[in-house]
Order: sequence, then structure tokens, then C-alpha cells
Amino acid sequence: MHLSGSVPALVRTLLKSCLKQKYRTSIISIFAFLFFFSSIFNANAQSSVILYSDGYPADLNFWSDYPDDELAEAIVNRMTDEELLAQILMFGWSGSEPSNNLYQWVKERGLGSVKLYGWNTDNIYKVAESVSSLQQRSVECRFKIPLFVATDQEGGWIRHVKGETSDTPGNLAIGASGYPYDAYYSGYYIGRELNAMGINMNFAPIVDIYSSLKSMVIGPRSFGDDPDYVGTMGVSFSQGLFDAGVIPTAKHFPGHGDTDADSHGKLPVINISKETFYNRELVPFKAIIAAGFPAIMSGHLCFPQIEPDGTPASLSKRYIKSILREELGYNGLVITDDMMMNAATVFAGGVSLAVRMAIKAGNDIIIFSDTPDMNDAIWRNNYPLMNSDPEFRGCVKEAAIHILKEKLKYFKSGNAAPLFPDVNNLAERIPDPEGSKFFLEQACRSISLYKGDSFPYTPEQAQNERVLIAGPFITYQSELKKRYKNAELFYYRYTMDSDQLATSSEDLLRMVRRYDTSIIIVGNEETAAIANSLKNCGKKIIIISVLSPNFVIDMDWADTILFAYSYSDYSFKAVAAVLSGEIPVYGKIPLSLPEKE
Repeated sequence: MHLSGSVPALVRTLLKSCLKQKYRTSIISIFAFLFFFSSIFNANAQSSVILYSDGYPADLNFWSDYPDDELAEAIVNRMTDEELLAQILMFGWSGSEPSNNLYQWVKERGLGSVKLYGWNTDNIYKVAESVSSLQQRSVECRFKIPLFVATDQEGGWIRHVKGETSDTPGNLAIGASGYPYDAYYSGYYIGRELNAMGINMNFAPIVDIYSSLKSMVIGPRSFGDDPDYVGTMGVSFSQGLFDAGVIPTAKHFPGHGDTDADSHGKLPVINISKETFYNRELVPFKAIIAAGFPAIMSGHLCFPQIEPDGTPASLSKRYIKSILREELGYNGLVITDDMMMNAATVFAGGVSLAVRMAIKAGNDIIIFSDTPDMNDAIWRNNYPLMNSDPEFRGCVKEAAIHILKEKLKYFKSGNAAPLFPDVNNLAERIPDPEGSKFFLEQACRSISLYKGDSFPYTPEQAQNERVLIAGPFITYQSELKKRYKNAELFYYRYTMDSDQLATSSEDLLRMVRRYDTSIIIVGNEETAAIANSLKNCGKKIIIISVLSPNFVIDMDWADTILFAYSYSDYSFKAVAAVLSGEIPVYGKIPLSLPEKE
């Protein structure tokens, strides 16, 4: 019986009839009559608001009070195909602020995630404002689902959000200190800074193993070359991020450390045995999975002994569904590396095809480094599959459920980054005051001695010698100048073309010949070439290695070689204190290198 809408009219008619016919009806009887019908009316009206075809309220949304799994499935079942597909996409943007196009994706389609890259993050205030405005658009959509907001803040070399954020010593320095404590607090303080800006997901830690010294793409981003050690440090770093209210994302599954190829440019082929694959590459990921962390990034990587047809891991059901999900028992989110990288697009035959393969392979979130147009081929070629390809639609729906479950668990945990960060509070939180002290201490624990014929080199020794401090980076030069007050400075660029390299090498060699001791920095091919021009100069040379040690391990002619692992200001302060003898050497090289006397 459906009376809503008809009850008031019926009551009015009956009352008029009673009065017209002068029925001797008591006032009490009339009110009892009214109460009876109003009860029916109110109950029916209430049921019309609550009841929906699926048994949930018509206004069901992300913040409704239901169990996470139940609510995620209910929302996904109500989503349009457009909302489902958009929920599993993650877009970046160019420029200092989000484009109108990105806002359109969020508002009109319910885009699920966004990512900050290094080219739009110099101003932390604009970052926080951008996050806030994007989240505002997102929670205004019908299901009020907040965005995952991600970045790559690994520490050390890779630090996409710049501005006043901490430039930390990095993972290889953590590996050299040898303390899981250092990994935990590195993740924790990095996470606190991200949290302050409303960034809730970090594509870190790197748990790739530094298996090949030629792996310049990974290099100092790794914790070291021991799989178990890398796993332990990765878990500790992840826990630090997690405790700071940021979702960690271990990468790059199943392992990027045994290749010198860069997947941005071409598909790396890692031709290791199946036994090595399982007993070395997967070990850190097994540790991450056992610890229960919620996100892993799939890499554009080829292992011919595992997938003979050469399909990249990010596009392969074998890696994602069979190995990661079934064999390793992982049930968290799987997020692709950037789908605009050549390693994915060239193999698949285009970005649209790569996206299709990635979704069918079992990835949950598909990343793009920019925002495609609303009717770009990525959408135009894949959206129709929601109707024509049941497998594709099923994969999209399953991914959307995974995403919503993790979002519900995270955003309702009480420890999530704010949707609308307080811009006025950023200066107090970034750089993190406690973190600044920690990162300097951690850097001091990391400095390692590789060769020490003239170590330490004390200021007392330097008083009787002519000393040259050569290389880029102002902090490097100023920290050493504090110890060696009479030293002269010689500056050259960190990156340079062939003409600049030739000129700098000639100028430096001419300078070095006038001094007794020269302290030289090496961190890349150019600075290594400059240092090697001094090989037969007949003078005492001290090498400070930053980033990858690979560039200096063959410099037997140098008198002293110290590893600092990064060009962070913290590392320069630490290495100057170690070289001068102010503090002892604490760091142990976390790599298997040829021993030096």
C-alpha cells in the first residue's frame, strides 16, 4: 500500500465531511484518526527515502556508515561505466597548478587519483593549495570519494616535491648506516612532510636490489645488494611512512636492480634464471607482503626466463595475477609505473593498447605522467570495451573495488593526511624540525671509507700544505672550507657538455699541479672524467663520492676515497666532519666491492 502524497488529501476530505454532516465526533476521536493516518504516511515516507533497489539509502556515499567491504561493493555496483574506468586512473599535470582539463576529469568522470611530479612542486604552498582544490572537486561528486594523491619522495636522489622539503641522504646511505631505525625514521619524517601538504601516497620505498653496479637507474636509490637486508630496510621505511599517515608503495616489482637500461627509454631485459628470480629479486617483495603493506608498483621490466614472449611485468597476467597475487598471496593494490614510458608503449604498440594490457593483467591503478584530453585515444579506445569486452569490464570493476576498500580503510583510519591541508601551518612543518636533526645524524652514521692512504686529513695537517677544494655544490665547498681555512676553491658544473668537460678538465689539472692536496667530488660520468684527468698528476688526491660508487671504484690512483652516497647538504656536512677527523667512520659499504687497502 503506497499512500504517500494521498494521505493529506484524504484527511482533509474526511474532516470536511464530518463538519458538514455535523457528526457528533469528539475532538479526541478526530485527533486519533489523524494520528493513525499520519503514522502510516510518515512510515511510508521514511521507507521511500531509505529503501533503494539494492537495500541501501539512495544517497549512499563514501562516508556512509557501513563496513568497508560492504560499502565498497555497494558503491561500485552503482557506478556508471564511466565512473568505474575513471576511478582506476591516476593523472599528473604539467605546470605549477592543475589544469582545467584535470579538474574536468575529476568533476565529470570521478577520476580516482592524481600524482605530483618534479616539474610542478617547487612551491610547497601551491602544492597544498592544488591538493585541497582537487580534493574539493572530488568530494563534491555524487559518491564523495576522495582522491589518492601520490608522488615520488624516495629520499636522496629522487625527491619530486621540492621547495623546503628535506633533501635527505637517501637509501644507500641508510644501507651504509646499517640500522633499520634509520630506515624507519627516514620514512617517518619524509611522510610527515608529505602529510602536511595533503599528499597521502608515496611511491617509495625502492626495494630493488643493487645487483649490478652498472644499474645507474637504481644505484643509490637502493638499500644495498643483499636481498634480505633490502627487505628489512624496505619494511622499516614503509612502516615509518605508514605511521606518518602516508601509504607506502614498494617498487619496482619484480626488481629493477640488475640492469643498466632505463625503462623510460627502452624495455630493460633481465636475463636471470628462474631460481635467481625467486630467491633474489622477489625476496624484498615477500617481506613487504608479509608485513601487510597496501601497495606495490609494477615495473616495465622483461625477464625472458619467466615470460618467454618478453611481455613486461606491468602488462603481464603471469607476473601480476599468477606470481604476485596467487603465489605470493598479495591482496593489496597494484599500481603501474608511468604508462607513458617507452618500455610499456613500444611493446604494446601504443599507450592505449598498453593501458588495456595493464588492466587485464590485474593492475588496479594505471598511472599517466600528464592529463590526457577528455576524448584522448586512451579513453576513446578503451571506454567502449566496458560494454563490448566482459573480461575488461570485470577487471576494471575488480580494480575499483580494491581501490575503494583501501581508500575506506585509509581515509577512515584516523591517521590519514588531510583532504584540505592547512597552508598557514606549512612553514612550521616543512622542513620537519625533528627530521632535520635526524637526517644530519643519519648522514654521519653513513659515511664510509673505501680507501684511506691519507685518512683522516686533519686541519693540522692541512696547515702545512697548499690545499685545493674542487667541484660543484656550495655546501660541499663551504663545509670543507670551514675545516681547511687556507684552502682555495675551484668550481665546475655537475653536468656539462663535451666542450665544457674538456675545458674544466684542463683547468682543474693546471690548478691541481700547484697544490699539495686536492679534494675532488665525483658523482656522475662528467665529474668522474674530470677526476680521472688527474690520474698521473703526482699530487695527493682525495675523492668524495656521491650517489653511485660505481664511478670511483677503479680510481686506485687516488690516495683516499670516501663514500657520501648523496649530494644532500646533510651528507656534505657529515663527510666534511669525517674527513677532518671530527667524527669517526661509522658507515659500512652495503655493496660487494673490490677491496682496497
